[in-house]
Amino acid sequence: MTSLALSRSRFALSPLAETLASMRLLDQPCTDPWLAGWHARYQPVFRAALAADPFARGLVGLLHSTQWLPAFLVIPPGGGMRTTFAGELAALARASDAEVRAELETSRAHSPLPHDLGWLTGPGLAARAADLLDLVWHSCVAPDWPRRRALLERDVTYRAGLLAAYGWPRALQQMSRRSAWVGTDAIRFSDRPGPDHIVGDEGMLFVPVSLRSGSWLCEAPPAQYALVYPARGVAATEQPRADRALERLIGPGRAAILRELERPATTSELAAHFGLSLGTVGGHLAVLRAADLVAGTRVGRRVVYHRTPTGTLLTGPPEA
Repeated sequence: MTSLALSRSRFALSPLAETLASMRLLDQPCTDPWLAGWHARYQPVFRAALAADPFARGLVGLLHSTQWLPAFLVIPPGGGMRTTFAGELAALARASDAEVRAELETSRAHSPLPHDLGWLTGPGLAARAADLLDLVWHSCVAPDWPRRRALLERDVTYRAGLLAAYGWPRALQQMSRRSAWVGTDAIRFSDRPGPDHIVGDEGMLFVPVSLRSGSWLCEAPPAQYALVYPARGVAATEQPRADRALERLIGPGRAAILRELERPATTSELAAHFGLSLGTVGGHLAVLRAADLVAGTRVGRRVVYHRTPTGTLLTGPPEA
């Protein structure tokens, strides 16, 4: 990656990537407490859609098992942080039947499970895939998008702070299990064998999604790339915690903030989340900082707070 490409690399959001990730999650049991309520509400809707459409059922089954996501479904978002689902869906629907068939054959070859592509019949294959994604977006994901977007924006804010202070190697740290900065000018996207990719002068996009695991590379000719990765941390679960020892130790307000800072946030974001005044949240953060439980990273005029290793040790692992 050239210095020009590095300087132009940036973060973006992708409602399409969020929908694709959600579709894969809805096809299996949910182990993420943050998404458990959403999963329980919308999995019946999703399963009903699959039951009514052999094409949708076959496509989802293949996507769930393959290690090669078809290129016509994983497109770099074109609108930065303001990318719209409609714009992404229009780009997806332009793929030809030949392109769709070739990519799905490749996906089948990269699946450890056997797949019969008998459902892959008739014309308009990209449009049919777009119809499925459109249904999942509007029926299952869009109602939850404001909450998810807030999580994704907080991740971008945190990583932008690391980028400003330390550069891309630190901002990419722990972005996914397989990605890493290599040498002075290269990013490793995967530990699987494959050809090298030359990033063009427009740079790369880094796109968070609100799932605990899973990442993939998006590519568009001639040299546009986007890395989709799990956003850092998860939101507080909807279930009350049985163990109140931390509340008794540092107080319920500070304990709630410390737990919420599993996802980095600004004072304003915390105040909005808890419905507290900026002064109250600032007072709690001052005490937590003095105790070395949280630290702040300046991003422009904002300070993004995150837990220190001591704070993480005190809160314990996330609940399953």
